Amino acid sequence: MTEAPSKRRTDGDATRQHILEAAGELFAADGYAQTTAKSVAQRAGASVTLINYYFGGRDGLYQAALIEAHRRVINLADLQRLAESELPAPAKLGVLIDGLVRHAARRRLVWHLQVLTREFLAPSGQIHALLNSELPPKLAIIKQILSDIAGIPVNDPALVRCLISVMGPCLLLLVAARGIPGPLDEIRRMPQEAVAAHLHGFALAGLQAIGQAHGRHQPAAS
Repeated sequence: MTEAPSKRRTDGDATRQHILEAAGELFAADGYAQTTAKSVAQRAGASVTLINYYFGGRDGLYQAALIEAHRRVINLADLQRLAESELPAPAKLGVLIDGLVRHAARRRLVWHLQVLTREFLAPSGQIHALLNSELPPKLAIIKQILSDIAGIPVNDPALVRCLISVMGPCLLLLVAARGIPGPLDEIRRMPQEAVAAHLHGFALAGLQAIGQAHGRHQPAAS
């Protein structure tokens, strides 16, 4: 009896995900340069042939791990639902910041955060997988939220500066090393709600101030 196509797809998806999880753990622990397809295959209990079949080789596997890691931090479908919700723009930004703070507050550095940390701090040359496919639609949604708050057009360079100013602290909390004494470790030990509220309030005040200054410097409409 021939196996149903849906069953084969389910099994294939499970195998692909199992390999990806094993690879993510190794990339997180040892880095891209030190992780071989053979070591991933051994950890996953699979074969290098399967890695080549599902990912096209080690580079494709690492790119898939980067994309999966970023999706676990910021999911495009969740962002789209947030953007389409009836919440006002300031509240949308609050939801986004709260989610990032919750990720950053994890005491144990899960593999997807560690893979992103390694890639951001020491780029492997494979980051184009994020830059070309995963990041643009997410950044477009976030920039629109910031634009709605600041009143700055999404294609204005000033909004890019706002994006860095708002997302930079969240990114720092996500990728900074854990357990090292200092301000970042102190912040991670604070109540998540207090940290998220602070970052949100700080971001709103900054966006409103920059938006007002930007408006004053725009030429009057004729």
